[in-house]
Amino acid sequence: MRRTLRLIPATAAACARWLVALLLSLSLLVQPAMAQSILRDAETEALLNDLARPIVIAAGLEPGNVQMVLIQDPEINAFVAGGQIVYIHSGLITAADNANEVQGVIAHEVGHITGGHIVRFSEGASAANGISMLSLLLGAAAIAMGAGEAGMGILSAGQQAAMSKFLAFTRTQESSADAAGASFMKKAGVSGKGSVSFFQKLRKEEFRLSSSYADVDPYARTHPMSADRAAVMENELKSDPAWSRPTDPTLEARFQRVKGKLAGFVNEPKVTLAKYPESNRSVPAHYARAYAWHKAAYPDKAVAEIDSLVAGAPHDPYFLELKGQVLLESGRPADAIPPLREAVAATRGNPLIASLLGHALIATENPANRAEARTVLRNAVARDNDNPFAWYQLGIVYSQEGDIARAALATAERYSMIGQPQLALSNAETAMRGIPQGTPDYVRAEDIALTSRQAMEDRKRKR
Repeated sequence: MRRTLRLIPATAAACARWLVALLLSLSLLVQPAMAQSILRDAETEALLNDLARPIVIAAGLEPGNVQMVLIQDPEINAFVAGGQIVYIHSGLITAADNANEVQGVIAHEVGHITGGHIVRFSEGASAANGISMLSLLLGAAAIAMGAGEAGMGILSAGQQAAMSKFLAFTRTQESSADAAGASFMKKAGVSGKGSVSFFQKLRKEEFRLSSSYADVDPYARTHPMSADRAAVMENELKSDPAWSRPTDPTLEARFQRVKGKLAGFVNEPKVTLAKYPESNRSVPAHYARAYAWHKAAYPDKAVAEIDSLVAGAPHDPYFLELKGQVLLESGRPADAIPPLREAVAATRGNPLIASLLGHALIATENPANRAEARTVLRNAVARDNDNPFAWYQLGIVYSQEGDIARAALATAERYSMIGQPQLALSNAETAMRGIPQGTPDYVRAEDIALTSRQAMEDRKRKR
């Protein structure tokens, strides 16, 4: 599900640039989200995990080991990048009409995981590079012997051959992932209608981006044509007993909620309010407008929208979480604590909601709240270690309590996660000077110091 690339060669140098650009762009998949924002939301993550669960099980994988990560990016895209992580763009959620379409995408990406396609990426790149290097050597030899035009022709033909071979390799991988995804959906009893309808959406996008659909060269693409993929998938899945099986209504309602919530979060308020006018009294519309009003700095209107949601579901943890967030970020931390406490209890200590509660407790500036904040935040990082915000808040608590060594350790954890090894190292060393040797916290500080030094050395070698 990567971006479509078209090859329009002009000269040997241009071809070489195209090949290098393609290889570099695809190689970035091994280190995703470096320049993108990862969106963390308890409700959204729970939904994506539940959508993926039957497909992951059908693929023979453990649901707890396969992670769904949402990235803020308007492109209709999803990808895997090594390990068992599926990255989903916010634009894909926005474009999907229903939960089943997202399940179809997830099934395809799980097909990449089970096929080991990222690991095998080097096979396609190596073959293409071999052709490219051979053409460069032959072309250079011809030019050196005075056959300039012939040499340039060899260069151009060689680069085109290298590109074609690499693109054929990626198209094969995509077709393989499609087939695997179809088999997983059939085994899981999930309808394949979503896969077919989503490929039809991609076909429309291809047409929109091209001056003419007939001008799109199917051999100059990383993926097979979406129309062909839709036809293959429909032929494969239409006879399956699950084809006409509707998505669970509760799951579908959850998806529509998340879609409205996401629209309110990522879009400008005026865009959200135009799409979800006051006349729309649905849950997704209230959700979207709540975020829009909050972003536009109208907290009273945001709370009014949330209260409409809470009136219909008084103990919904995600409605309560949003109310607490809006109150906290509007300068009312004490008022935010009750709904956040209830949300944490209702979700059995969800670490993302717990970190927000810890923030609210700290923001009251009431020393009586410090012990609860420390407990809540320690539990949050124990359950979800990859949460820089929670580590930041925990560092504040330790600092306020005068435990400078553990405040430094929490800060080292945060800097290590966000890719600042020098700051992580200095804080880890501060922690080690104040924490007894041999304790778990001391060992953790040692680990951070070691990995941070290594990261700094690696950066130096790359310069």
